[in-house]
Amino acid sequence: MNAIDSKDTGFTKYQVFVIAILAILQFTVVLDFMVLSPLGERLLEELHITTSQFGLVVSAYAFSAGASGLLTAGFADKFDRKRLLLFFYTGFIIGTILCAIAPNYHLLLIARIITGIFGGVISSVSFAIIIDLFRLDHRGRVMGYVQTAFAVSQIFGLPIGLMLSNRYGWHAPFWMIAGFGVVLGIIIVRYLKPITGHLQVKSHGNALQHMFKTLSNSFYLRAFLATTFLATGGFMLMPFGTAFGINNMGLTRDELPVLYFVTGFFSMIFGPILGKISDRMGKYKVFVAGSVISMIMVAIYTNLGITPLWIVISINVVMFVGISARMISASALMTAIPDANDRGAFMSINSSVQQISGGVASAVAGLIVVQQSNGKIAHYDTLGLVVIASMVAAIVLVYIINRHIQKKIALNALPASEDLDVVLTEGI
Repeated sequence: MNAIDSKDTGFTKYQVFVIAILAILQFTVVLDFMVLSPLGERLLEELHITTSQFGLVVSAYAFSAGASGLLTAGFADKFDRKRLLLFFYTGFIIGTILCAIAPNYHLLLIARIITGIFGGVISSVSFAIIIDLFRLDHRGRVMGYVQTAFAVSQIFGLPIGLMLSNRYGWHAPFWMIAGFGVVLGIIIVRYLKPITGHLQVKSHGNALQHMFKTLSNSFYLRAFLATTFLATGGFMLMPFGTAFGINNMGLTRDELPVLYFVTGFFSMIFGPILGKISDRMGKYKVFVAGSVISMIMVAIYTNLGITPLWIVISINVVMFVGISARMISASALMTAIPDANDRGAFMSINSSVQQISGGVASAVAGLIVVQQSNGKIAHYDTLGLVVIASMVAAIVLVYIINRHIQKKIALNALPASEDLDVVLTEGI
């Protein structure tokens, strides 16, 4: 299936369907990962584990996802993307079911590894589909909608998951995700069309050669380094956010669903808006603005003591809007990097780098913070400084990438609407 044309005024009905499917797909994968954060305080208590052990549970998913992404890179461009997506999504659902039945720490750790092996590749396949089916000057909007999965998971997924865990135990949210995933998988099988246009482009030989060819591209390597710092800024605070909120800021378990709901609601509203702004004003400009907002809010948030709920909500809303601006603009910008015959491989490796970097960040976070005898999380402010430093490094690296993309675009003569393999747009 070749790239689908879209008018400047909007998307075709099928494109809208694809965006919805990818957004919901992303919702289940994101929720599966994010649900561990609000369950962190409960798992520390019920499984009798330390902060470093919990950090390992979080990072185990990321490490296995990273390894899977590297293994997938060589053949990611050699199969129908629909079939590849269904294969890994099926494995992801099985892994989530194993999490739902895990009776102790060690089996939960194994289940997270299995889930990561399959779940870690889903985002890269989804992004490759977006590159195949949408023009670069529309991808900010597409990413805006798809990335709202993070917000929707907070609005509906996390509060419902928390309520289920409060009533039926920490296993319940994983049963919810698995059941929802089965229904979505059936819809994908029935209605998503095969995506095979990339198979018509000459490849770089066998799977191993293709992977090394992608890894040896100097421009791609710069993008992977930028992704490393992007992931560090995103993964470090998340695992211990709930424990910090309850033990340091004085929030209750019943207040957490309200916090996640309101924060997610505003993130969902701003996601598509930020996507449109990034297409019109420039993806790098939006990325820098989002990074500055995020750094300011991280500095404030990680130094809070006992704080009223409404203040915590206000800070979280602004912080997550900044984070959404970074995610959406950076993701859209990354789609302009790979050549047509490298899209799947590049996205798989990039996803792998993101997951491994996130895993390292989570593990390091577990070593930096310490839960004291009174339950409080110490050194969370130090974690905030590390996150801010990584955001500064990301701004520099994404600037270099953006300049390279502008030069690449300037060398092309075809408009984006005539040849989607040769991207040409303004204001990147």
